[in-house]
Parts: sequence; structure tokens; C-alpha cells
Amino acid sequence: MTTITTSLPDELVQKLSDYAKTLDVPKNKLIEKALSLYLDHLKRAAYVKSYKKAGNDEDMLSLAEEGMEVYLKQLEDETR
Repeated sequence: MTTITTSLPDELVQKLSDYAKTLDVPKNKLIEKALSLYLDHLKRAAYVKSYKKAGNDEDMLSLAEEGMEVYLKQLEDETR
């Protein structure tokens, strides 16, 4: 495990201390969980951005439409 040192605003450190005490959790564990959740959020936001970009790409739209046609045909064949 790596140790890091950082500076945070006093108000934020006070909130961190308050929540850590309320939840009976060490401050470093609270920071670890919060950072992990935030990084996951950033990853999802990047996916959303890439899908929105792909939604404006004519080649990607054509490819998706072709794939849907094949999928619908498979569904029709299975229901017969």
C-alpha cells in the first residue's frame, strides 16, 4: 500500500472527520471509498461521452442498424 500526503481545505477535513466519527470508519477508508466511487463515475461518464459521439457517426449508425436487422431476423426465426 502506498502512502500519499495531500492538502485539503479545513472545511472539507472537518466534514470528513464528522462523517468518519458518525459512521465509525477511519478517515482513510472513507477517502478510499469516495475516491473509488468518483473514479468509477468518471469512467461511466467517459463511456456515455463515447456512445454519444458514436451516435453521431454515420458509419457506426449503419453498423448498428445492420446488427439490429440480423438480431431481429434471429428473433423471428426462433419464434417460428
